[in-house]
Amino acid sequence: MIASVRGRVAAVGPDRAVIEVGGVGLAVSCTPNTLATLRTGAEVQLSTTLVVREDSLTLFGFADDDARQLFELLQTASGVGPRLAQAVLAVHSPDTVRRAIAGGDTVTLTRVPGIGKKGAERLVLELRDKVGLIPGGDGALPVAGPAWADQVRQALVGLGWTAGQADQAVAAVAESLDGQPAPPVPELLKQAIRLLGRAR
Repeated sequence: MIASVRGRVAAVGPDRAVIEVGGVGLAVSCTPNTLATLRTGAEVQLSTTLVVREDSLTLFGFADDDARQLFELLQTASGVGPRLAQAVLAVHSPDTVRRAIAGGDTVTLTRVPGIGKKGAERLVLELRDKVGLIPGGDGALPVAGPAWADQVRQALVGLGWTAGQADQAVAAVAESLDGQPAPPVPELLKQAIRLLGRAR
């Protein structure tokens, strides 16, 4: 795998740049944010990943390793290919994507062209446990939210609600607590079920 490229920017286009490495011009597909940092004639180093298809070899480039790793992680979800993964990173920063997945924020995810409500729910369901830690003000913090949230969420999904519905109910219950100590999980689950029952 080509993990990075370093060389002179030979050209910058709407969706890719040509990086000259050792006399060879490599076409690197990039998001608009990454392209905006490139200047023709300047030296640059990009983190990259090579996507191999039967009829093509496409090199995708990123400003840093964090974006590249998230790009690769997104493609482990069913229905997500390299173009859609790149679209996610074109719309949101890596931290925003991780927080949205970890927090079940399907509204943020559906702002990406090509991702509908069901696609966003699938991303949350399949990647929530894989997005890892997000840097916070005091170092790396887990993104999972309150300790009770996952228990209630899993219980709701087990009872037949979708991941998106479960996330919305958990968010509503958390908001209703208004910073107060949380009651026992069974009581929180009852509140979530009542909310979902009213929403039907």
